[in-house]
Amino acid sequence: MSSDNSSSQPGHLYLVGVGPGDPELMTYKAVRILTKARVWAVPTAKENGLSSAQQIAGQMVPDNDRTILSLCFPMKKVFLGQETDDQLLQAWRKSADEVIKHLDRGEDVAFPTLGDATLYSTAFYLLAMIQEQRPQVPVTVVPGITAMAACAASQASPLALGDDVLAVVPAAFEDDRLRGILTNLDAVVLMKVHRRIDALIDLLEELRLTDCAVLTERSGMPGERVYTDIREARGRKLHYFSTMVIRKKKVQVSNGTIEIAA
Repeated sequence: MSSDNSSSQPGHLYLVGVGPGDPELMTYKAVRILTKARVWAVPTAKENGLSSAQQIAGQMVPDNDRTILSLCFPMKKVFLGQETDDQLLQAWRKSADEVIKHLDRGEDVAFPTLGDATLYSTAFYLLAMIQEQRPQVPVTVVPGITAMAACAASQASPLALGDDVLAVVPAAFEDDRLRGILTNLDAVVLMKVHRRIDALIDLLEELRLTDCAVLTERSGMPGERVYTDIREARGRKLHYFSTMVIRKKKVQVSNGTIEIAA
């Protein structure tokens, strides 16, 4: 693509976290920016597929009378520091080229993304490809409420307190590495558990942590389901948007003092 811009002033790129699913969990800033931007670049898992982020945002900000760029991001694992799958690279470059066309015309582009843009989001793969070609493009990242925060809140439970050590881990980790994390840390959030739920249940049973775990499927979305006994999820085909929170310590008050019970 030519580096000559048709506009002397490039458009502004916004990476906007829209929260985990409940549209009321979108921030005022997210709503304001999505309302202002006349171009939305929305991520989909398949060509011509539906965008969950667009569906959430559209409930607060009507997406009519604006340009919608449907960008396909294949659902493949990314291992940083290792060679990236060629299909992923091609998809990211194609998406970046589509967005750059509008930025070059001086049009602002908003990229709504599930949860928070800085946590396991495709937004930063897109940003890297755009900045490679247009390093001068101004960028604003709008944080959003994460799925793990929404899952903990739905159970009226903290994620971490006091000197707790919290880890956020993709469930694709090897069992030995995951076993060490679960053994040594106070609280663990497991993301993307849908494909490994049976193996995870086995591991948590081995470590006697099943009673410390809560699994939430489609948090804040229609069809949300919460498993307070994760063993009930064994053998089920879970939705991609499934998050598990494991917290070893329970908080209680005794004689005016905060106590921690294992």
